[in-house]
Amino acid sequence: MYEEYFGLKRKPFSIVPDPACFYISEGHREALAHLMYGTIGDGGFVLLTGEVGTGKTTACRRFFELAPETTDVAFILNPKLTPEELLATICDEFGVGCPEGTSIRVLVGRINAYLLNAHDRGHRAVLIIEEAQNLALDVLEQIRLLTNLETNQRKLLQVVMIGQPELRDILAKPQLSQLSQRITARYHLGPLSREEVTEYINFRLSAAGAARGRLFPPATVKEVYGLTKGIPRLINVVCDRALLGAFVQEKDSVDVRTLRKAAREVMAEEHVKGRKARIILAAGFLLLLCAAFGALSYMAGSRQWAFGIRAQTDRPIVRMKAAPASAQPAGAPGRPDAQATLIRPARSSGPATRDKAYLALCRQWHVPYNGHDSRPLCDQADGAGVKCLVGRGGIANLLDMNRPAVLRLTDDAPDDYYALLTAVNGETATFSLGDEKRTVDIRELAQWWSGDYLVLWRVPPEYEGELRRGSRGRAVAWLQKQLALVQGRTVPTGERPVYDEAVARQVKEFQISAGIRSDGIAGPKTILRLWSASPDNRDPVLRAVRSEKRVD
Repeated sequence: MYEEYFGLKRKPFSIVPDPACFYISEGHREALAHLMYGTIGDGGFVLLTGEVGTGKTTACRRFFELAPETTDVAFILNPKLTPEELLATICDEFGVGCPEGTSIRVLVGRINAYLLNAHDRGHRAVLIIEEAQNLALDVLEQIRLLTNLETNQRKLLQVVMIGQPELRDILAKPQLSQLSQRITARYHLGPLSREEVTEYINFRLSAAGAARGRLFPPATVKEVYGLTKGIPRLINVVCDRALLGAFVQEKDSVDVRTLRKAAREVMAEEHVKGRKARIILAAGFLLLLCAAFGALSYMAGSRQWAFGIRAQTDRPIVRMKAAPASAQPAGAPGRPDAQATLIRPARSSGPATRDKAYLALCRQWHVPYNGHDSRPLCDQADGAGVKCLVGRGGIANLLDMNRPAVLRLTDDAPDDYYALLTAVNGETATFSLGDEKRTVDIRELAQWWSGDYLVLWRVPPEYEGELRRGSRGRAVAWLQKQLALVQGRTVPTGERPVYDEAVARQVKEFQISAGIRSDGIAGPKTILRLWSASPDNRDPVLRAVRSEKRVD
């Protein structure tokens, strides 16, 4: 109804699990990786759980789209079956003929014959069960017995169970201990973070043909997160109704008032009232907290003068942030603030400004940079045959791109500062900060890093822009060559290379392995990763990949 009014090609927030609109958050990437594990595992169970509406089904559909052609998948959507009905359904999914009324013994025998035939053909068989929390105990036991079908080398059937959180409690029952012990991979899919909600909304709107940030301003997006708690299905329902409300009111975008009204219409009234109550309670608590903090600050200031403590004037006082649990090595004690390394440079070494970091980065690439130029760095670099990539991620993302990166660092001071990460050697990171050079434990650097980065990458000679289905020419030939080299295939030859479905599938496989959004489109991040693996690449790198391979 509102698509034409807003200039959209389709509804951006349909609740149908369309793989084409699958936004891959960090959690969804992990979930998809666990599902892909089901195509290469040696048998057993993969368990994927998550709250209602977090995107388990969409991830499953995406997996089905990306699964190798040599994967035979049996999909069970309604698990409220008897053991006989379950086996008959598996036969139907695998295309095995089974007359009605066939006994369990015969059904298992026919499934076993099919699995052996698939193994001889070099295929892998995967059984995916949705809403697995509805499986009866005797059905779960029958599924366990199916995983006993094997050759001398490996199991013949991989089982992926997808369900709501209570599935974990069911599998923890003593009578299911044998099945639980065979679960080789478990993952629980949670809601989107605040930042991911912003990306999710923008991704959905972009897929429908809308400009980023046009229909949902930042304040509205913030309210979406507060109302939905990051549950994708709720985001879709609320945003869809909000767009309808904006259309009826002939507004150009969705404001907070329209969004709240839409939420009241499609969500439980108690949920919205509960949110209002929590906001009022939080506001009251915040006022009390501010009053208490003011009193404590006054007392602390008085105590400092009483003990003769003076604040440093040549260097800001910086407190060490607590490292995330994943960054701490097993058994390693946390370091007290007094022993923490101060990352921010002393004033005597010069300010660690963004322009200084940009200049240091451009010197590595032998690219001119003028901080007084009104054009941003990306525009200046583009004129020298170098592209600019701005993003947000973790240390693993930087190592995958393997390029020097400008990082935005934060601490207790009000202003941010910038470092140029130039090398990673084992567990240490080397970077320039103002006029200084530092080498610290890479986990320590990660504690100060905001997650924002900027990298430069040299455009391959053949690359002229984003490649997608239907593209032709030298750029597609280069893409096919790089994919073949990375994936260990024979380099294709041909006079008229075309970006067809086969190339799109290869790109998706590479994107999944590289941990980037698997949309089948060869954009800047995909090209950068492929170019990094090219023997023709002579760009600055964080670590010498070739020498590391020789050592291994």
